[in-house]
Amino acid sequence: MSTNPAIRHALSTRRADDFAQWYQEVISEAEMAEESGVRGCMVIRPWGYGIWERIQLLMDRRIKAAGVDNCYFPLFIPLSYFAKEAEHVDGFAKEMAVVTHHRLIQDGKGGLVPDPEARLEEPLIVRPTSETVIGAAMARWVQSWRDLPLLTNQWANVVRWEMRTRMFLRTSEFLWQEGHTAHADRDDAMAETLRALEMYREFAENVLAMPVIAGEKPENERFPGAVATYSIEAMMQDGKALQAGTSHYLGTSFAEAAGIHYQNREGQQALAHTTSWGVSTRMIGGVIMTHGDDDGLRVPPAIAPQQIVILPMLREDDGDDALLAYCEELRRALAGQSALGEPLRVLLDKRPGKATQKRWAWVKKGVPLVLEIGGRDAAGGQVSVLRRDRLWQDNGKVNFAAMARDDFAAAAAGLLEEMQGGLLAEAAARRDAQIERGVTSLDQLATYFAEDRKYPGWVECGWSRPTGAALARVVEQLKALKLTIRNTPVGAPAPGGTCLFTGEPAVETIYLARSY
Repeated sequence: MSTNPAIRHALSTRRADDFAQWYQEVISEAEMAEESGVRGCMVIRPWGYGIWERIQLLMDRRIKAAGVDNCYFPLFIPLSYFAKEAEHVDGFAKEMAVVTHHRLIQDGKGGLVPDPEARLEEPLIVRPTSETVIGAAMARWVQSWRDLPLLTNQWANVVRWEMRTRMFLRTSEFLWQEGHTAHADRDDAMAETLRALEMYREFAENVLAMPVIAGEKPENERFPGAVATYSIEAMMQDGKALQAGTSHYLGTSFAEAAGIHYQNREGQQALAHTTSWGVSTRMIGGVIMTHGDDDGLRVPPAIAPQQIVILPMLREDDGDDALLAYCEELRRALAGQSALGEPLRVLLDKRPGKATQKRWAWVKKGVPLVLEIGGRDAAGGQVSVLRRDRLWQDNGKVNFAAMARDDFAAAAAGLLEEMQGGLLAEAAARRDAQIERGVTSLDQLATYFAEDRKYPGWVECGWSRPTGAALARVVEQLKALKLTIRNTPVGAPAPGGTCLFTGEPAVETIYLARSY
């Protein structure tokens, strides 16, 4: 988070000074979202929702390529469905929004209150996740081994009544996709669980340009009722960890509760093995905190609603026809090209207003390439190109590059692909530089995460995989330091040495961090 005193940045708050306030300012200045009037809920504005639409589109392609079909299930789930799975409902009980009445009446004082005569026979839960209601459907749809595997997904909103909220990261209502699958045996279900995990890892790195570590969560961090939980963990610029996606092997407990039985090849009744996996609008928060800078958001080209914005320097009189025609010709030439496997997304911004003000509005939104074109540029067949990833010169001046129009048109796709890879490389290098591997004792761990260390990053260490009471003691030790175990990387070799907490031989590597 180095700063150049010669540069006058677009935001009033610097990441190095107050990361939390900086994050809120980016969302506001980039016009991504705003408060809704309901605590913990947000209005997602067009630019923020445009990013989510890109995430949806590209993720949905991957989901369908794996043979998964999209469905839709009700927002309201009967309480009795949750009651069938005690561990699951206990994990979400404190976050559930409950509907108890179906009508309001006047209270005689000018207000409205629930009608006592309209109490529901059974309370309805506003879905916090859909294992229970989808399990009931699977029980109807699965009769034979021929019906398996059953692979479903839905794009939906969910509600978890959060006490401490932050836009995109932790809101009472958020948007997501949730995959739910049923399989004949453990091996097939585990293969699906790990397939989804790898899909998320590849998506985070190749689409969001956000490096992640894919691994298994410890026992105490499992999804309620799951046999095993896996996650992708990303490091934000303040060194904290963000769980950006999860995939769960649920065993047969959900199938038993929901009655998902099938007749196997031998003619016997068996329980299905189920999985669930999901990512949410939290990914947008991850993109902000991974790529944003002191001038606002930087959007990876793969998910930018507009990859190139053309800004004609209008004179606001009748003499702009030739300039606009020049810009429109360039827009059409660019829109006919492809980058990152898709046609270029190009906007000609013809709105009235000063080009400088519009430029900085797009800079704060993080559009990858901004072209400023004046009358002289048009007359000379030129464009002025501003790359969002290389915004400033060392002398504090904006880093415009003059290019011939045809040269830029030929180079645009390559520039976007270069920027996509560059953002990933930059974030990966920053993450790797903030992982400490030399901590070998609890005292050293406490020192490393001392309160006066502002952005400490992560600690990688050996782990003996304790369970039960031994794990509970570790969790309490970590809680005192405001730390959590993020995950154990999938496929990582045994680290050797001893466990930081138990002194026993280490069988795994884990990452310790403060988190969102």
